[in-house]
Amino acid sequence: MSHRAGACILGCAGPILTGEERRFFAEANPLGFILFARNVRDPAQLAELTRALRAAVGRNAPILIDQEGGRVQRLTPPHWRPWAPAADQIAAVGPQHAARSMYLRSRLIARELALMGIDVNCAPLADLARAETHAVLKNRCYGTDPRPVAAIARAVAEGLLDGGVLPVLKHIPGHGRATVDSHLALPRVKTPLSTLESTDFAAFQPLADLPLGMTAHVVYDALDPDAPATVSPEAIAHIRRGIGFAGFLMSDDISMEALAGTLEERCRASLRAGCDAVLHCNGKLAEMEVVAGACGTLSEETLARAARALARRCPPEPVETGALVAELDQLLGKRGDV
Repeated sequence: MSHRAGACILGCAGPILTGEERRFFAEANPLGFILFARNVRDPAQLAELTRALRAAVGRNAPILIDQEGGRVQRLTPPHWRPWAPAADQIAAVGPQHAARSMYLRSRLIARELALMGIDVNCAPLADLARAETHAVLKNRCYGTDPRPVAAIARAVAEGLLDGGVLPVLKHIPGHGRATVDSHLALPRVKTPLSTLESTDFAAFQPLADLPLGMTAHVVYDALDPDAPATVSPEAIAHIRRGIGFAGFLMSDDISMEALAGTLEERCRASLRAGCDAVLHCNGKLAEMEVVAGACGTLSEETLARAARALARRCPPEPVETGALVAELDQLLGKRGDV
């Protein structure tokens, strides 16, 4: 690496890296990359894209994806296994087998990702589902009670780690009470701090040791009535000290409509608040140039936090994939894929 990595994680426009993107990434040197369905055609193409992204920055940069299952699944049939929404799988196996079934699912997902050169998955979620939880999130949640949700999220994280893929804990400090879609509008949670600490925040505390985390674009009146968590020093301080999260903390997608201000202002506010890096997802080169310029490079502190997180990337534990599939199918009481 010729110069310190930038405090941003960026997308790219399509399934093949353009010359213009290669030149930009070589100069901007983002910490890592994130992929979406627009970047995925087939296994050979995807493996070449992850190789090209790392070659552009000249190092083993982390490559992220959202492969939760259900609606949030970037690798899809016919080349990859289909997955039901997490809530549906958990309901199908029952509480006794929920954590194990989600471990198996995550271990299988990790194998598919690792074979493509993808080493970070934006999961697990520890958001608590509620009656009022917006539909964009609800069936992605693992339950309504912090203790079993944390246990299932831990199982998801362990499945990914055992498969050589780093987990990203989201959406800290909890998105479940949001009644609007933060992609389109700013959610506000008016719940008292004592209630949040015993419910939503409590689901994240047992997971505070995970290597990577992602913020929520949600205003919590009890923490900071004037700004969503991603750009709130008070909210980030609570994530660090109240919840105890010590890992590398990235923003949710900085281009989402929940945030106000220009792209540059959003990036600067996020980093000022205490996020370690800004996530920008749409792959638009003009926007990425703004983001890279606004974010600058990682500080000594954030560089050290990134190094600790990335040091947890390990080769996958040896496993018989067929045995994992068979056990999961048995728990689900069915044959074939989930």
